[in-house]
Amino acid sequence: MGTDDKQRRLINSHENSRGFYLQKFRLYETRSNFYMVGWDKTRTFWKVLKIDRLEPSELIIHEDPTSYSEIECLDLLKRIHEGNRSTGGLKFISRCYGIIGFIKFLGPYYFLVITERRKIGKICGHAVYAITKSEMFPIPHSTLLSNMAYSKDENRYQKLLHMVDLTKDFFFSYSYPIMISFQKNLSSSETGLTLYETMFVWNEFLTRGIHNQLQNTLWTVALVYGFFKQVTLTISAQDFILTLIARRSRHYAGTRYLKRGVNEKGHVANDVETEQIVFENVREGSPVGVSAVVQNRGSIPLFWSQETSRLNIKPDIILSRKDLKFEATKLHFEDLIQRYGNPVIILNLIKTREKRPRETILRAEFANAIDFINKDLPEDNRLRFLHWDLNKHPRIKATKALLRLGEVAINALELTGLFHCQLIPTSRSGELLKLSSIGCDSSGDHVEKDLYEMDVEVDNGSDDLRGAYHVKLSTVQKGVLRTNCIDCLDRTNVGQYAYGLVALAHQLHALGFIDVENIDSHSPIAHDLMRIYEEMGDTLALQYGGSAAHNKIFSEIRGQWKATTTSQEFFRSLQRYYSNAYMDPEKQDAINVFLGHFQPQEGKPSLWELNPEQHYDVRMHGSSLTAESSRSFIKRSLSEGNISCGSSSHGKDTDIDQTEDTHQPLTVCGKGGCKGISESTPEISTRDTDISFTRYTPSMSGGQLFHDMQLEQCLGSGSVKFHECADLFDTSNFLDVDWLSSSGNSCEEETYESSLAYSLSQKQEVQFSCWYYCNTKDPNFRNHAT
Repeated sequence: MGTDDKQRRLINSHENSRGFYLQKFRLYETRSNFYMVGWDKTRTFWKVLKIDRLEPSELIIHEDPTSYSEIECLDLLKRIHEGNRSTGGLKFISRCYGIIGFIKFLGPYYFLVITERRKIGKICGHAVYAITKSEMFPIPHSTLLSNMAYSKDENRYQKLLHMVDLTKDFFFSYSYPIMISFQKNLSSSETGLTLYETMFVWNEFLTRGIHNQLQNTLWTVALVYGFFKQVTLTISAQDFILTLIARRSRHYAGTRYLKRGVNEKGHVANDVETEQIVFENVREGSPVGVSAVVQNRGSIPLFWSQETSRLNIKPDIILSRKDLKFEATKLHFEDLIQRYGNPVIILNLIKTREKRPRETILRAEFANAIDFINKDLPEDNRLRFLHWDLNKHPRIKATKALLRLGEVAINALELTGLFHCQLIPTSRSGELLKLSSIGCDSSGDHVEKDLYEMDVEVDNGSDDLRGAYHVKLSTVQKGVLRTNCIDCLDRTNVGQYAYGLVALAHQLHALGFIDVENIDSHSPIAHDLMRIYEEMGDTLALQYGGSAAHNKIFSEIRGQWKATTTSQEFFRSLQRYYSNAYMDPEKQDAINVFLGHFQPQEGKPSLWELNPEQHYDVRMHGSSLTAESSRSFIKRSLSEGNISCGSSSHGKDTDIDQTEDTHQPLTVCGKGGCKGISESTPEISTRDTDISFTRYTPSMSGGQLFHDMQLEQCLGSGSVKFHECADLFDTSNFLDVDWLSSSGNSCEEETYESSLAYSLSQKQEVQFSCWYYCNTKDPNFRNHAT
């Protein structure tokens, strides 16, 4: 009895800690229910979730409020098995690592779970994982499934969902809010449920149903889509850990041409937050310095689009809607200021002169928009706008181009600063960290002067990070650099690398690795960083544009043979053209279904039956694939908001996690076994509990992973209200550098674009189609190429 009491006290202590979360699960089924059993890493507390399988069209989920020991949980499962022996008993289905979400098309609900994962990094002891395998299960028992579950449309929606490859570029963490930046994790008061509502959680729609019913995020994982890379690098014979994270926004997500510009809510296409974090590589229990910097990329925040024929590789750019007061553009920059504070610095890399106006149309309108927005703003709060045509001098050396971009980065970094702190262990090295907040004045406002003077004692709910720490804060980032070209892919990635290199020098200097805030662009560390940014650029370009990025400048810096580079750029242009013209429409449909922008309803038009007159966010759908392939003209979507159809509810540095569970699947009891409970008898204990659980620490905000600094108050990042008033736009509020003048720009085209700057004839298109199919062996291309 004494042992049971001790175990129960241990379970209760875990429940009341702020580090309560589950990370391993087992899925079982009876004829009437699915049962998911989850436990923590220490196998101390066990929870049970029940999903009703008797309701064919509704989602009904119950969570047992009791936390069990392992022995108690096994006993409960045995009783459930015995109670359902007459209908087949309790059967083991799969080992899981979290619920991705639930979805319904025209038939039953389905739920998606992670069945295999791999560890790709760690942030202050908090593990970060990628999905290597997932499964989708229909919830109702097969005997209850209607004919609708096997219909042609239902199968087509399932195939669309499966097009979103969860094993590529999705990542998550059980204990660290990976969807928000390191600095914001220190300052944010957001907790479990609200964290899922952020713009970077791609399965927010899929998890909405379970969160609404349970009011916690204990069973789900928050998936971030983009890029994650963590490596150990060396400078001056010292190791440090570099983490590069790119988070794609879900709000106006899609593919090139089908998602351009801004929507009415101020969300832009291809909106990506890039965070570069540097950690000292020290032994566990030693003081560790941390520095982080964030930058942003996103489509030009205007209403614009492109309509293209399969015979025209370079379609015209069209300002599809005149927004005289630039309301959507204002909303976008208000959101940036809310997220990052002031100043917002805009680096616009599109062309300033062209023989045939394309990009210059957007350049002029973008300048007008910034001019309009800045009219009534105080000088200190104005948007800092800079044009620089990266193709102004086509024969300019790549190193010189990076040097000039580096000058922009230096000025931008001086304006925004970067985040830098130090975590210092105390003598309580054996105690699991628990987070606490720092002092506030009587009004509840943060005492900003104390931020840089006091050592803040914090605790942490991580299962890996142990020992109490003091946090010494040195500097914070206020504001952000926003970079764009036309697609925010190729030129933007070069600009972001230039900024990342300058930032890395400042980060390493702040951490004491180097004596000066400068890194030679030809040094090994610069080339290491360039390879990581190049990998990130390729990943983001594949996600949005359908091919790897054009890396002409990076290739030149590496000394790659020019003919090889030209050939590579040409092939990538063809690959991107093919993807945009033939593959993107279906990819966009899949994204719209996954994100919940389109929700099928019986009796309403199917997704593939809609046309631009019915909604703006998807391609022109034909009634059949034959009709689609027979078209020579593809209507590209405008950028005016989300789909509505009826009512809708709101590498070497990675290791594969191969930990095996010691808990084996439940075996069937032999004849004459123990008595069991029936399916109609309460199967799960209803003992009361005082705690409601959330994935990211039930009673703990995101900031309390270290402590609740409330940095957003000291940053002064409140939303700025823009007003409409007349005043001359002046770029002098950013930089005064002679070479940044926007006059006299060359109108010559980029090498890789000029090689494709013509319209293919019908004969040329057929020749290209046959060549591409032979070289890619893409089975999906055969139908389009015939």
